[in-house]
Amino acid sequence: MDLGIKGKRALVLASSRGLGRGIAAALAREGADVLLCGRNADSLAENCAAINAEGQGRASFAIADLFDADVVEKLEAAVAEKLGGIDILVNNSGGPTPGSTEDMTPETLATYFNAMVLRLITLTNRLLPQMKAQRWGRILTVASSGVIEPIPGLALSNTLRPALAGWSKTLASEVAQYGITANMLLPGSIRTDRLESLDAMAAKRSGRSIEAVQTESEAEIPARRYGRVEEFAATAAFLCSEPASYVTGTLVRCDGGAARST
Repeated sequence: MDLGIKGKRALVLASSRGLGRGIAAALAREGADVLLCGRNADSLAENCAAINAEGQGRASFAIADLFDADVVEKLEAAVAEKLGGIDILVNNSGGPTPGSTEDMTPETLATYFNAMVLRLITLTNRLLPQMKAQRWGRILTVASSGVIEPIPGLALSNTLRPALAGWSKTLASEVAQYGITANMLLPGSIRTDRLESLDAMAAKRSGRSIEAVQTESEAEIPARRYGRVEEFAATAAFLCSEPASYVTGTLVRCDGGAARST
């Protein structure tokens, strides 16, 4: 299937590794020009080199930290300088620290709210007028399956990411008339460094091996395995595509059937 995004300009947040990196690579394979961003210059440069070596889309990068107060201005300037405009925005952020609801101090809650919610919304609002003017745009927000079913031990994530779900649904209804879609993509257990870290912490708490924890976790997934970044990224690329122009305001799960709700 031709996704119809050759030459489209895409900003993918938090793309130095994991799901963000996978999405950037998938968009570039469809011919999009992608701007990666994150905190690790070496990883970003390596990712861009790998994408550019494939020869489909063009990749560049900008150093950006969502915890910095001026990150929105930096990213807006980077989009203008390196892409010359925007067609696709992939809102993505790293997961917050694990913990219970009692671990959520006002300071911690405010810090992660700013990075994971406030700045994503602010950046979208800054870039939205360009999409409206050209009457085409894709806004994809990566969150977590905890939006649907709260995940034990991830109270911060369970608290903050649903705020983005309400925002994304509202946004979708406001911008559809301009040919812009707004969707959320919810990963389940996708094999990334983040998941490996969570499994390691679970193993330490329970006194078991990481392998035992992973085996137990995979047994609870109907697909009986963790997902691959490539599978998740392919779903993201479709939601950013031309054929997906009538798909908006949705929560799409990529979780191997793990969520029990409909």
